Amino acid sequence: MQKVTLLCVGKMKEKFYIEAAAEYTKRLSRCCRLTVIELPEERLPENPAPAQIEAALEREAEAIRGKLPPSSRVIALCIEGKLCSSGELARTMAAWANGTASGLEKQLVFLIGGSHGLHGSIKAQAWAQLSMSPMTFPHHLARVMLLEQIYRAYQINAGSKYHK
Repeated sequence: MQKVTLLCVGKMKEKFYIEAAAEYTKRLSRCCRLTVIELPEERLPENPAPAQIEAALEREAEAIRGKLPPSSRVIALCIEGKLCSSGELARTMAAWANGTASGLEKQLVFLIGGSHGLHGSIKAQAWAQLSMSPMTFPHHLARVMLLEQIYRAYQINAGSKYHK
């Protein structure tokens, strides 16, 4: 069974996001070995200067690097990433899962940044960059949407009727 990790900056607090994420986590338990890792978002003042945001993103990037499993394909979610349909994501995930990396088991790691996104260095380090939309979403909603899309991708690849 494929390993999938969601590495997220920020902790979900709203009950409705937590419940939605839990539902997709439960569904995904039949499709993959899912791990969700939450890293703390760096605290910033009310109106941070660009240098303060950059420094916070650098610290978050270091924390992310410290949690990246070896032999993983890292997919950063960012607005400038590639847009793709659910079907394209399903085909791409199947291709990633079937690839080889020196005989080691591949693990997919999806990165979701905090309210200021991801540091440029972590996006550059990623194997791929994906965008959910050119619109901006709260990062907690993006987590639920990503979990649903990962579940949908597995259902598409299994030939299920979930994807209509």
